[in-house]
Amino acid sequence: MFKDFSLSALMMGVLTAFVGFISSFAVIMQGLKAMGATGDEIASGLLALGIAMGVLAIGFSAWLKMPISIAWSTPGAALLSGIGAIEGGFPAAVGAFVICGVLIALCGLFRPLGRAIRAIPAPLANAMLAGVLLSLCLAPVKAVSFNPALGLPIVLTWAVVVSRWRLLAVPAALLAMIVVLFFGVDLPADMMAELGQAIHPQFTFVEPVFTLHGVISVAVPLFIVTMASQNIPGIAILKAHGYEPPPGPLFVATGFFSALVGLVGAVPANMAAITAAMCASEDAHPDPNRRYWAAIVGGFAYILLGLVAGGIIAFVSLAPPILLQAVAGLGLVGAFSNAAFAAYREPETREAAAITFLVTASGLSFAGISGAFWGLVAGGVMMGLRRVLHSPKI
Repeated sequence: MFKDFSLSALMMGVLTAFVGFISSFAVIMQGLKAMGATGDEIASGLLALGIAMGVLAIGFSAWLKMPISIAWSTPGAALLSGIGAIEGGFPAAVGAFVICGVLIALCGLFRPLGRAIRAIPAPLANAMLAGVLLSLCLAPVKAVSFNPALGLPIVLTWAVVVSRWRLLAVPAALLAMIVVLFFGVDLPADMMAELGQAIHPQFTFVEPVFTLHGVISVAVPLFIVTMASQNIPGIAILKAHGYEPPPGPLFVATGFFSALVGLVGAVPANMAAITAAMCASEDAHPDPNRRYWAAIVGGFAYILLGLVAGGIIAFVSLAPPILLQAVAGLGLVGAFSNAAFAAYREPETREAAAITFLVTASGLSFAGISGAFWGLVAGGVMMGLRRVLHSPKI
């Protein structure tokens, strides 16, 4: 195994973890905060996710000799931001995280459930995701309106870097926010002491509360988004690079770990999509049989980043919340554009996708159930009507 190690795999693994963590941890923070998590609970969730992603990536990559990259559910965290606090507070959200993990594991154990998820029309799943992402993607505009001197440097930095080095755009925007913090915000005199105390987070157990409202409003939409936008594409990306990973064990393991880390405030862990393509590319190594080391190195790097997550959170929390939301929104622009394109690509499902998008983006909450669920229902009804009325028998 060690003879397959290479410098290129080392560099790609470190880059993968850095890009994966820095480009989207703001989205995770925002999603957990919207659900009612405290600062300690957010740090606990990121610590648990870093360890879980690292252990899964190292274990599966070493076992299968494939670049199995694991990530957190960034679209899922964006979904949580759109849903906001639910009845029962964060403990009810934690209960939903656990149920979501169980559902993911069941997909690996029972193929009919996995087929049922794949049967959800892709245009509707993407339209729901785009509707969820819309409010976060508007945050950069709101940040500029809030304070142009603080918001514009972040947005302009992202715009310049994304035009040339797409993967580095969000880390660059985060760096711009740090610069803005130092020169545009009054920081507390004891900032370094506070960061030193917070740099090593602790696990914070949250006793889960299981409610029907949490299941329908959070667990089911989170499960659908995680499967449709992360797990299934993650498997497809590996297959596109010539690998044949076994979906069953991967889903069972990520689902089990998701349920476990959910108890300490974490969103689900799942198959990576973008970072999977990085580890499976020729940049990791010209020989496909030696690229798995990139995912192994990335796993170790994720664990290290998780161990210092408390300090990262403490520092960025010094910024006005709208600036953190702006960085999160910039990190989701690509996901929003991809989801919107996929939603409206087929003319025959365009109206159904539009209805799903509009209902989801409206923030509608009916009978205590979030708009993401009702968006899927409304779009499904519209798609069903179109199929019935366009049937040759009609």
